[in-house]
Order: sequence, then structure tokens, then C-alpha cells
Amino acid sequence: MSAKIDYSDNDFFAKYYSGWAKWKFYLKIKWNYRKADRRLAEALRRKECYYGPFKGEFGHFLAHNLPFLMYLHLMGVKIHYCGMDLHRPFLVDESGNSIISEYTPLRDFFGEVTPSCNKTIPPADVQTEIKKWQQRAEQSGMPYWNIDDEYYYWFIHRNWLLENTKMHAYRLDKVYGSSGKENSVCIFPRSKGATSSPNNGSPWDYPELIDKIAPYFDSVYVCGHPSQVLSIAPHDNIELCVTADNAVILEKCAKSKLIITQHSGVNNLGEYTNTKVLIIYNGQGPIGSMQNTLRFRPFIAGKGKQELHPLSFAYSEQEILDFIRTFKQ
Repeated sequence: MSAKIDYSDNDFFAKYYSGWAKWKFYLKIKWNYRKADRRLAEALRRKECYYGPFKGEFGHFLAHNLPFLMYLHLMGVKIHYCGMDLHRPFLVDESGNSIISEYTPLRDFFGEVTPSCNKTIPPADVQTEIKKWQQRAEQSGMPYWNIDDEYYYWFIHRNWLLENTKMHAYRLDKVYGSSGKENSVCIFPRSKGATSSPNNGSPWDYPELIDKIAPYFDSVYVCGHPSQVLSIAPHDNIELCVTADNAVILEKCAKSKLIITQHSGVNNLGEYTNTKVLIIYNGQGPIGSMQNTLRFRPFIAGKGKQELHPLSFAYSEQEILDFIRTFKQ
């Protein structure tokens, strides 16, 4: 990574200030860190809290929300949660029991609205449900993690979690992959967003790529949410698993030896399912925003020390096939 890259979003934005304004910028962050510390102390003392609403991107859920929810559950805290119903299969411990005490589910609206961080503006009916839940949370008198506060979520919450590692990852392969690993691969043929971008590279010819990968595995699972990925016609050992049912996605990832994806939040699935991840980038790089992925990823399951499975990278079709040949030896 280039030495010029800012590894902290807070440091990046601080460059727009100078003198007293910069001092106030950092003072506000420090003050809010300490407020979050006190909120956590109260949640741990009272063994109960409200958390939500989560209505954003899959990667944000896996990197900045699920690990904290699992941490709270590990510490014996009852959680009143408002978030996407499609994420329910993730919100379990290693015995398959829910980690949520009270779940206020939000319907899947990603076919109508494109998610963005956690600042997505949902359809009106979903906004109504969120407002009802927020009112209950505010009136409860319990510690309330309001991640709908954009300043708090972006500048405080995501970074504060890394301080003394307030994150935990239950091994979901123990729930969804109890039969062990098989000679299979999950591939997520991304369709969301621009056809070419610094974060994702240029587009791939996924039908052709999948056909070339297929001979190396007994099964190839084409995975993802219907609004986010391409649907590839199943044939031979290629199985279509494009679905909003994340229990299916978790099962396929947990039993596979490898996950292949462009740079997206999907990469974090490997840390929950004990699965190696290959990032494919059609271009020369550098990969946009990869420094943020690499900053947060070791904290999901490794307490900031190391990833369960460090990411690997391939920048061409040939590099993908070379990696698979070496990986399978």
C-alpha cells in the first residue's frame, strides 16, 4: 500500500481543516469515543441495550455491525435489534441460537433502493417501521446505539470498535457447514454499480470465467442477492444459488474451500465461515478503498492481530486459474 494512503477515515477528513478547526474536529471525536465507552459500560452493567436500525450495505453489516452484536451477546447483553430480516441467518451463535433478544425486522427492499453504507433511505413503509422502533428505543431508558446517526456511525462507531477490540465473530461454519469442507467454490458474479470503478475494476465475462473454473471443482456455487449479482444458467457442476435466503449462502460458503469475489463486502464472509477468499480485479490496480478493507478485516475474527484467512488477489483470468491450481495442491 502507498504511504500516502490514509488508513483512517478520520485522518482523511481532518486534512480539510487546520488550526482551531482541526483541533475541534479531533476533540469532538474523542468526546464521542468516551460517550460510547460510557454507553458500553452501562450496557454491560444492565445487560440490555437497543441497537439499530441497520438498513445498509452487506459489507457494512459484516464488518461494522455483526461483530459488535456478537460481542455484546458474548458478554451476556440482551439486544433489542432493528435491521434487515434477510440478515437473520447471520445473527446466531455457534449452536445456531439467535443472539437477538427482540428482533424488529425490516423487509428486503434492495430491489427497490440501492444500499449505501448505512445511510440508505428505505421505502416509506420501511421508514414508518423504523420510526416506531426508534421511538421505543428512545423511550426505553436503556443504552441505545443509534447507528442511524450518520456522524456517529461513520466517524465514531466503526473506528471506536477497533479500540480495545469490541468485536467477536462466531464461527458460523459450525452451524451451516457441520459436514465439513468439500471440493467446491462459491463465486459472486457482481452486477451492482458501475461497469468499471476503482473499487471493483473492469467487468468480467462471468459465464466464460465460471466455465473455466468449473473443471477444478466438484461443485461451483453461483451466489449472491438477486439485486446484486448476475444469474448464470446452471449446467453440469454449476449450481445457481442466487437468493435472498442467506442461510443458503452461508451453507454454500461454509462447505466450500474457496470464495471468489470482486472487491466487496462479500470478502468478509470468509472470516465467519472459515473459508479462503480470492479477490479478483480486472485491471492493474491499486484496488480502490482496499486499505479500509485491510484495516477492519483483522478485527472481525482475529482481535486485530490477523485475519482467519488473509485475502489473496488475482488481476487477470490467467492469474485466477494459476491461483486455483496452486491452491488445490
